[in-house]
This record gives sequence, C-alpha cells and structure tokens, in this order.
Amino acid sequence: MLLNKTSKLSVIPLGGTGEIGKNLLVFEYEDSIVIIDGGVKFPDEELLGIDLVIPDITYLEKNRDRIKGLFITHGHEDHIGGLPFILPKLNIPIYGTKLALGLVQAKFQERTPYSESLINILEPGVPIQAGAFKVEAFRVTHSIPDAVGYSLLTPVGRVIYTGDFKVDYTPIDGQDMELGKLAAWGQEGVLALLCDSTNAERPGVTVSEMAVGKALREWFERAEGKIIMASFASNVHRIQQAIDAAADIGRKVCVVGRSMENVVRTATELGYLKLPDENILVPSAEVGNMPPEKLLVLTTGSQGEPLAALTRMATRSHRQINVLAGDMVIMAATPIPGNEKLVGKTINHLYQIGAEVVTKEMGQVHVSGHANQEEIKLVIRLVQPRFLIPHHGEIRHQVGFRRIGHSLGYADQDIAITQLGSRVELSPNRMEFGERVEAGSVYIDGLGVGDVGQVVLRDRQQLAQDGVVVVVAALSKAKPYRILSGPDIISRGFTFMKEADTLIDGAKKEVVNTLERQFQKDQIEWGVLKANIRDSLSKYLWDKTRRRPMILPVLLHY
Repeated sequence: MLLNKTSKLSVIPLGGTGEIGKNLLVFEYEDSIVIIDGGVKFPDEELLGIDLVIPDITYLEKNRDRIKGLFITHGHEDHIGGLPFILPKLNIPIYGTKLALGLVQAKFQERTPYSESLINILEPGVPIQAGAFKVEAFRVTHSIPDAVGYSLLTPVGRVIYTGDFKVDYTPIDGQDMELGKLAAWGQEGVLALLCDSTNAERPGVTVSEMAVGKALREWFERAEGKIIMASFASNVHRIQQAIDAAADIGRKVCVVGRSMENVVRTATELGYLKLPDENILVPSAEVGNMPPEKLLVLTTGSQGEPLAALTRMATRSHRQINVLAGDMVIMAATPIPGNEKLVGKTINHLYQIGAEVVTKEMGQVHVSGHANQEEIKLVIRLVQPRFLIPHHGEIRHQVGFRRIGHSLGYADQDIAITQLGSRVELSPNRMEFGERVEAGSVYIDGLGVGDVGQVVLRDRQQLAQDGVVVVVAALSKAKPYRILSGPDIISRGFTFMKEADTLIDGAKKEVVNTLERQFQKDQIEWGVLKANIRDSLSKYLWDKTRRRPMILPVLLHY
C-alpha cells in the first residue's frame, strides 16, 4: 500500500472513552471513514425519566458521504444498543458476525426496519476493503459468542482494536482467541493498539467463564424453592450454562423480560444457544401451575433497573411471577458503575421477602468478560505496537492502562489518554492530538430522541428535589387593573397544603403585593408580570422554608 506522507490517520472516540458504555469509535483517513460499534449507556439516578443514552453523532451526520461502513465487535448492548437510533440517520453498510447482526436485526424489528442490502455478515480472517481501510476481524474470547476485534490496514500502518476481550483458555464455545494472528501482525509491524482497559486496575488474570457453570450447578443443587437468575440478557454463554445446569437437575426454564426473550430466541434460531431438551422452556403463564422446586427463571434486572423484570418480581408488581420466601435469587452480574444503589435496593427488597440472595461475593456466579493486567500485558507483548490507546473505560481505567504501558517500557508520549471527541492523529512515527470534534450524549426518553437536554433535566431535578408551586389568578386586562379572583396557590411535592395555612397565606399576600406594585404602571407586560411573581415568591418561600420549588404563574385576564 503506497504511503501518503502528508496525510494522517485520525482515531476519534465518540463514545466508550472516559465512561463505561455507548461505545462508538471512528477511524478517518482522507475521504474514508470507518466506524466500529454503536452502543448505549444506561442512565444513572441523575438522569430522571431517561431510558437510554446514546452517542452524539453530529460529526458523522456532517460527514455521512465519507463513511464506508460500520463494523460490530459483538452483540452486547453497550456496543449495539444505539444502532436502531444511529443507523437510520446514516444509511450505511454494517458488518458483523452472524450472532451480532442477528441481535441487531431483532432490534430493528422492534423499531424501524433497516435495508437488508446494507447488512453484511463477515467471517474472521476475510479482509473487507472499506475505502482506504482493509478491515479484518479476528476472534476474541468474551462473555458472548462470535466476539471479534479488528485489524485496520491503513496507508500509514496497521492499527489493531481488541474490542472487549479476555484471554479465556477454556471458552464455552471452544472458539479460542486468535493470539497467533496478533503475534503475526506484531512481527509485521503495528502502528497502534487500541485496547480494552476496563479491568486495567485489576492484577492477575480473569477467571474463565467455565468456572461460572460449576458454581451455578452447586447453587442450583442447594435451592429448595424456585431459582431466579438475573443476568445481562446478551450474556449467551452464561444463559447456556444455566440452562444446562437446570436440565441436569430436572428443572424447567422460564425466560422473562423482553430483552432476555429476544436474545434467547435469536441465539437459539442461529444455533448459538443449544437447548438440551426442546421442551425445557416453559411460558411465564404456566409458572403458577408448576412446583417451585422444578423451575428456573432467567430474567433481566441485574442492574436494579426500576422497570426490569426482577425488580417488579421483588416488589410484587410482576403480572405472573413473584419472589416468595424460600426462593433463591442469583445475581449473575456485577453492577455497572453508578448502579450500585439500585442493585442494593433490589437486594434489600429480596431479603425482606425472605429470599436467599446469591451474589458474586458469595460464590463465583459471575466473572468478568474483560482482561486483567496480565492479559493486557500479553496482548501488548504479542502486538508490539508503536503506540498505545486505552479504550472502553473511565479515566481511572485509562490511567491504570497507562501504568501497564510504563511497566512494559512505553513513555507517556506513546500512550494517548482520550476524551469524547478527541482526535488522535497518527503518522508512521508520530502520535499527536488534533482539533476535537463535537461529541457527547443524546438522551432517549420514550419515543423522543434528543428532545430532552440539560435544561429539561435541570427542571426534572428541581421538581424531584423541591416540587412545584402553581399560582393562579384572574386579572382585568384593561385599566383600572385589578385582581378579579385569586390568587390561588396549588402545590405538588413542596409541602402538605392542609398543614401550611400560615405559609400559604403569606405566599398569597406576597403575590398580591407584587401584582399591586405592577398595577401602578401605565402598561402591563404580562411576561414581566409573571417573572416578578416568580422572583418575589421564590424569595419568600426560600426565606421561610430554605427550599426552591419550581414556580409556575398562571394569569388569566378578562
């Protein structure tokens, strides 16, 4: 491949750096752009009412004509969950392994269909020319089948992106990580390695997923009531091991939760999930008629999401299945940073009911799908890249990765710590930061995409913290200005009105005084009048209660 000495390769993370989730990585060379992944991040407690968070793709929309394709590493939500919102805006070819694309197509069926002609199944080891990039997938081991990383052969050198990985020598599906291929590319010369940094702070190596199957079997044998196992829906390997263990001890399996049902159906249809008995699955409507000691429920809700199936079971609000005293609930996942309180709340509900709760701290019912320090070192040694770029992690994980780089002889200038929108420019012997691009988060609220911004979120936070006070008054719209009725004060979430007579009487007097001061003027500006009521009443309520409710003046004029 001829080298253009004047052009540089740009690597631009629009998601998945400085954070966990909503992964989206952009590679750009002259008139060619290649994208890897398009995931979601689940909202924390501060994002009131928000369902999902996806990357801001404004930069990609402006450069749509230069995009040659989007490549998927694997089928987890933080890598594919944003595609139903992203791809229709770009209308570009997508490439991925059979399972990843199957899960993406299932999402499109729920939302907006995507042209079949743009969906392309790729095979690891078979290069795809995408503009200036020759893209080749290589197999990695992770917590879902068919996971891959990518090698991008570019005019300035080869760049390797691991995707999410761990080095699992006993993978559930028998598909080993292609370490030999990484070593071969390393011998040829690699310009940069973009590497999963999620577990860069953890010493040693990650435990094999195979260990989970053994632990699940031991816990299943101890259970006396029904077993409810909560896991990430797309963790197909864990679902497979749970179903196998249930079959061995004579339990039927009920799958609950829309995302879990979709993954099990898709993975089974595509042959990635193998049912030991075609009758092992039972619908949730039949659960009430089954002996609890003969049942395993696979469900969503491992992150304590308020509307997830496990949370509704724990609060007795699920239509068909509830957690009962004596049931065993297995939390086969670790909380995503920020979700710890929600998970703790769900576990407390379960204990109050009298259930036995099993977490990863009590037994090895969860292991990470990400590489620890020694696995990261192994990959770096095999690839021997000129430069390192940690990806998929918060800043503390990236800094932990940089320490690993230092231990292997890399200097600070050879390791790029990126933020959303950073542009890392690579040439054969140099790595530097260029001009940043527009990046950030877009909020999904119901059917609305991006219509909830910081202003709306601040309003929601204020309503949640201090409530709302509505002031209603009828005024004459011509001179002499006067109050025809009211003012009436209506409160929600601020104070209990029946026990706050003195406060409400004072608030009414404050509004009357404000109105009468304005009546002295020759002309009334209704917008100004509302603003003055809002300001004066806000000051009064703050002085009396040290709270700042949202104040909404409603002025009727006749």
